[in-house]
Amino acid sequence: MSLDQAKAFIAKMESDDAFRERVKSIGSVAERFEFIKSEGFDCSQEEINQISAPLSLEDLDAAAGGGGTESRYTIPEKDKWEE
Repeated sequence: MSLDQAKAFIAKMESDDAFRERVKSIGSVAERFEFIKSEGFDCSQEEINQISAPLSLEDLDAAAGGGGTESRYTIPEKDKWEE
């Protein structure tokens, strides 16, 4: 697991709409990480959070070109995954 892999994952989420929608459509945390790993990204939720944590949701949204306050490419917090 590495921060480089987390950065690559976030870059893919930013640039590939179909990939981002596929990740978002998976129901459980475990299944999301199985998919992420099957796509070649060996990183943990903590590493993804560490990479994206320095920016606010507004900063992330602005970087992604959106107008809302919800980031369009970060993985939701664990409690939201299990709903």
